[in-house]
Amino acid sequence: MGQTSAAQVSAEQIVILLWEEDVQLGKYHLKKFVEDSRFSGVIIGLICINAITLGLDTYPEISSQYGTIFELFDKAILLVFTVELTLKIFVSKKDFFKDPWNVFDFLVVTISWVPTTGALSVLRVLRVLRVMRLLSLVPEMKRVLNGLVSALPGMGSVIGVLMLVFYICSVLATKLFGSNPDPLMQQMFGSLGSSAFTLFQVMTLDSWAEIARPTMALYPMAWLFFIPFIVATSFAVLNLFIGLIVDAMSRNTNHENEADRETESDQLLKRLRDVESKLDGLIEYNRQKYP
Repeated sequence: MGQTSAAQVSAEQIVILLWEEDVQLGKYHLKKFVEDSRFSGVIIGLICINAITLGLDTYPEISSQYGTIFELFDKAILLVFTVELTLKIFVSKKDFFKDPWNVFDFLVVTISWVPTTGALSVLRVLRVLRVMRLLSLVPEMKRVLNGLVSALPGMGSVIGVLMLVFYICSVLATKLFGSNPDPLMQQMFGSLGSSAFTLFQVMTLDSWAEIARPTMALYPMAWLFFIPFIVATSFAVLNLFIGLIVDAMSRNTNHENEADRETESDQLLKRLRDVESKLDGLIEYNRQKYP
C-alpha cells in the first residue's frame, strides 16, 4: 500500500515534470520566434510603413481623404506592437526591463495608448516617437547610438579644450580687429561676445570667407589668424570627436560579443541542469516502482 502511494506520488511528480518541460520548451520556441530576424524584419517594415502614413497624414488634402484609413491602420500597427512587447515580456519576465532599449520600447508603445482627446490631444504628435523604435531593432543603429552615448564622457574633455581655444581666439580677435573703427569690424569683432559669435560662424565654415576677406582687406596678414583657427577647431576637433565615437563603438561591440557568448553558455548550462534534475526524478521514480 505504501509502495502504491509512493508510486502514485512519483507518477504525479513525473507528470508535473513533463508538463514543466513542455512549458519550458514552448517558451524556448516562443523566444526563438520573437528573437528571429524575420520577425524583427516584419516589425521594422511596419514601423517604416507607419512612419510613411504619419508623414502623409500631415498633408491636409491627403488627410481629409484617407484620414480614417490612416487612423485604423495606426491602431492596427499599435496593436501588433503591443502583442510583440507582451510576448517579449512573457518570455523574458524581469529580464525584459533590465535592457534600457526594452524600457524605451515599452514607454513608446505605452504612451501611444494614452487617449488623445480633449486636453491630451497634444499627445497625438507623440505617435511619431514609434519611428524611433528603429533604433532598438536595427543593430547597426543601436550600435551607433550606444557608441555616441559611451563617448559622451570623453567628449567633455574635447569640448573643454575647444572652449579654451575658442575663448583665447575670441579675446585675440577682439584685440586685433575690434579696435578698427570700421562699422563691419565693430559688428563682427567689437566685443568679446561679437567675436565669439563670428568665430563660431567661421568654425562651422558657414560663409567664413565673407568674414575673412573683409578683415584681410584691412589686415592683410589676418589669414595667419583664420587658417590656424579653422584647422584647429573645424578639422582637428572634428576628427577627435569621430575618433572617440569609433573607439566607443569598438569597445561596445567587443563587450556585446563577450556578453552574448556568456549568455549562450549560461543558457546551455541551465538547460543541462534542468535535464539532469529531470533525469534524477525519473531514476528515483524507477527505483520506487521497481525496487
